[in-house]
Amino acid sequence: MSGSLLITRAGPLTTIQDAGRFGMLAHGISASGPMDRAAYDLAGRLAMAPPGTIEITTAGLDFRVETGPCVLGFAGGAFTVRHNGSLFEWPGKLALKSGDTISVSPGPSGNYGYLRFDGRIDVPAIMGSIATNSRARLGGLEGRVLAAGDRLRLIDGFAPELSPAPAGIVEGPIRVVWGLHADLFPTVRDRFVSTPFKISSRLDRMGVRLEDPAGVFASSTILSLVSDAVLPGDIQILGDGTPIVLMRDHQPTGGYPRIATIITADLDRFAQMRPGSAVAFASVSVDHAHHLLRGQP
Repeated sequence: MSGSLLITRAGPLTTIQDAGRFGMLAHGISASGPMDRAAYDLAGRLAMAPPGTIEITTAGLDFRVETGPCVLGFAGGAFTVRHNGSLFEWPGKLALKSGDTISVSPGPSGNYGYLRFDGRIDVPAIMGSIATNSRARLGGLEGRVLAAGDRLRLIDGFAPELSPAPAGIVEGPIRVVWGLHADLFPTVRDRFVSTPFKISSRLDRMGVRLEDPAGVFASSTILSLVSDAVLPGDIQILGDGTPIVLMRDHQPTGGYPRIATIITADLDRFAQMRPGSAVAFASVSVDHAHHLLRGQP
């Protein structure tokens, strides 16, 4: 197939992503990839799509199909989608033809949505991936966020083996395993898992700062260490006592203590929590985290 899309409106931090650029952290390049991997997979199943997606944020996206046809699958968060002005249910899929317009606008919940097509987005792979890392200016379209006026070409691509459908919606605290430096907070650990925090408005693909209204970390003093490797989900405590959760475009190393790490099974759910949301944490064992990752209770 072949087709092309014209972006007519793009919200902040709209990027092209695929599953991620793995194995490059030793070279200072994080994996990037979708902030909500389960939603990325769902949109792909709906469209029978090859790897690659447009990841949108709460401001949404508008585009027009310049040449087609193509199939669009969309999922992630709770957005509003209109096809040629008519409202359609989210998540879902649509068959599009030349001249069709799609408008995605904010819905009641979620930070990230995914638009996947039955054709491959024709951008060059860098280090084995098309995922945009805007911090390193790699991947996607010229290593940058998408903007109005950008054109994306869709070409033939083989759909991957379909991943298992995700489990049902999980509620309750965000589960963590204790981090490498948890013992530096002996008087704080119990409060960390018994006191709610809030998602701040300072969030992006690199990290999410948490508000600490109860002052859990107000008296912490050991807040600077020799830098070592960090991973998505690590919860660092900055020099002023602010907790920050590292996300998909995290820096390769960090010099602040990490009290805990959000488990992979809950990182998608955390990424979709909007500013102002209360967030509570609960500790689990590494073995239990592995069971959850394998889809076991």
